[in-house]
Amino acid sequence: MPLGKALASIQDRVTLSVKSATMLAIMLAIILGGEGHAARRARDGETVGAAGAPAGCYYGSYLRLDQLLSSQQPASDAAGKPAHDEMLFITVHQVYELWFKQILHELTRVEADFAANPVDDRQVVRAIHSLHRVHEILKLLVHQLDVMETMTPLDFLDFRDLLYPASGFQSAQFREIEIRLGLPRDTRIAFDRAPFESKLSDRDRERLIRAGETPSLLQLLDAWLSRTPFVDWGGTSFRQAYRAAVVQMLTADAEKVRGDTQISSNQRAAETLAIESALKNFAAIFEDSADAAWRMSGPAIEAALLITLYRDEPALNQAFRLLQTLMDVDETMTLWRYRHALMVSRMLGVKVGTGGSSGHDYLRATAERHGIFTDLFRLSTYLIPRSALPPLPAAIARGMSFVYETKQPAE
Repeated sequence: MPLGKALASIQDRVTLSVKSATMLAIMLAIILGGEGHAARRARDGETVGAAGAPAGCYYGSYLRLDQLLSSQQPASDAAGKPAHDEMLFITVHQVYELWFKQILHELTRVEADFAANPVDDRQVVRAIHSLHRVHEILKLLVHQLDVMETMTPLDFLDFRDLLYPASGFQSAQFREIEIRLGLPRDTRIAFDRAPFESKLSDRDRERLIRAGETPSLLQLLDAWLSRTPFVDWGGTSFRQAYRAAVVQMLTADAEKVRGDTQISSNQRAAETLAIESALKNFAAIFEDSADAAWRMSGPAIEAALLITLYRDEPALNQAFRLLQTLMDVDETMTLWRYRHALMVSRMLGVKVGTGGSSGHDYLRATAERHGIFTDLFRLSTYLIPRSALPPLPAAIARGMSFVYETKQPAE
């Protein structure tokens, strides 16, 4: 038999064998209990092994693409006035909600790890990883506004009226992120002169009530920082030593200013006044009396300052990374709010938003006032150069170090 015919004959037999195996799998599934998973996959055109077992996970089924890609239902189509850019508007907001879900997923693990007492050091590393992921997601959310801004104001007006009274303000997932991170209720700006829950459904209100019943990440951080062991220096405290170092440094600065004959008397007076003001500012962190501007407790603030100043010590480096990552998250959320406000201004001018808010003005105000880890940013006011830091007591320095000791052979 010629080679070509022989190969064709073999191919036909192989094809027949695969089809026979597929049909056998379907028949067996029906006989043994109805149309099973393998039969459905074979019927739908998915690959099935020779014995009828699934050959592997199918992309579209795993991602539920049928449901996902059929979830875009433009209101303009339903109204008989199709608006091309409404598909973009829906897609961007649905993607936002998917990313919000991932952020909440990451926060759940971080909260669980920091609810422990003590918190395992390995879990701190894991929390930093999750929070870094949240930060990267937030950066992506900022970039998504660039895609949204490819829609012009006139394009938006083609379907804007169909959205009333819906608003991005009603994103329960984003409100939950704010609550679980620790946005204080008393700092939240009222929405259209009403509590923020007033625009939400009963189901979403209940969800946010439940979110507020558990400790926020800010509260968990406060408790964890308050247990920092290195603030007690044995006979003295970090606070006392640092305060003395600050006073010594600023006093020396004041003496230099007073003795500098190269500057004018007005400049000398201004710089002396600035130093006196700095001493008063430092008093805000050293005084025992409560300062309403701080959200965290005194012990937590003191520990955060210690960690920031002595971050090069091995035992404090991971803690410092955690504080920095929390600031990254807060800063990028603020950046997203500002970008959102600018986009709304670009799209709507001074029009009222679809949800009834003042649009750009409301969003800009939230960017300015809805910071969460503001205490960590404020700490920069109280830093002094490394050269002026009080030296760590020997016992504390040993406790902050990782020592790998090689045993000497016995003589």
